[in-house]
Amino acid sequence: MQNTLVALVEDKPGVLTRVASLFRRRNYNIESLTVGHTENPGVSRMTIVVDDSRTNVEKVAQNLCKLVNVIKVEDVTEQPNVLRDLALIKVQADGGSRRSEIMQLVDTFRARVVDVALDSLMIEATGTEDKIDGLVDVLRPYGIVEMVRTGRVAMARGKSGNGHK
Repeated sequence: MQNTLVALVEDKPGVLTRVASLFRRRNYNIESLTVGHTENPGVSRMTIVVDDSRTNVEKVAQNLCKLVNVIKVEDVTEQPNVLRDLALIKVQADGGSRRSEIMQLVDTFRARVVDVALDSLMIEATGTEDKIDGLVDVLRPYGIVEMVRTGRVAMARGKSGNGHK
């Protein structure tokens, strides 16, 4: 099973390197890692996904807490939460009927077209990893030209605060 850890860290140079080095030294694998600013200046939020069949998640959280620039670590896996991925997918779309078919698929997945070119459409999709995978699967026959995906971002529902540190 994949576990989702949320770490609040100081927004300083080298913090990401320290976190990645911890995983390397302990021979843990990171399935997904996203980092972004928070509502608090000087604080960034890391969402780290690890596979608990290969990694002791509790040990990962404890080791993360030992790093100097880590403020708080929380495993939100078992809490009510909201998980989302983002994908930008550029698809070949030369003809009119082909273009309208793709747009219908995009609507079905509640995604949206964010750029239109003569020979392609760029689609933005947000949702669970499974939803994004499903959209990619149905778009593949049309010809995916280019794609980029974020890792998972997560937030516990309600007022949280059960993290370490």
